[in-house]
Amino acid sequence: MPVKRLKDLLETEHIKYVQISHSPAYTAQEIAATAHIHGKEMAKTVMVRIDGKIAMAVLAASAQVDFNRLLQALGARQVELASEEEFKGICPDCEVGAMPPFGPLYGVDLYLEHALTQDEEIYFNAGSHRELLKMAVKDYMALMKPRILSFAR
Repeated sequence: MPVKRLKDLLETEHIKYVQISHSPAYTAQEIAATAHIHGKEMAKTVMVRIDGKIAMAVLAASAQVDFNRLLQALGARQVELASEEEFKGICPDCEVGAMPPFGPLYGVDLYLEHALTQDEEIYFNAGSHRELLKMAVKDYMALMKPRILSFAR
């Protein structure tokens, strides 16, 4: 079952979603393959530290964060990958590495790679390494209001 906080939010806001169960998988590419989803439609959440503050950078499973591009797009002084120790308490109801791309739900800034806005649907981890959610990109954008940037390579 998706994390309760996420499911409650989607249901309160009357957002349609589909829950997909799959065998345990730990990387976004592995999850996409297991669930038979194209890697560009599967969103992965990368926890980053921007000028000392933890944030979520969300991009396609088939892409990587280009830290220099993200730094320039934000006008930040420093952008780097956050360590597990730094973010494990931010999403206490999620398995580490399976955080859904819902930064505001967890009190962190949310940056979305522009390429993910080009599809009609988005798939993402639902808080565990065994479940995904699928929803309309337009609903995700309206609900989360991410800052859209180009930072993938």
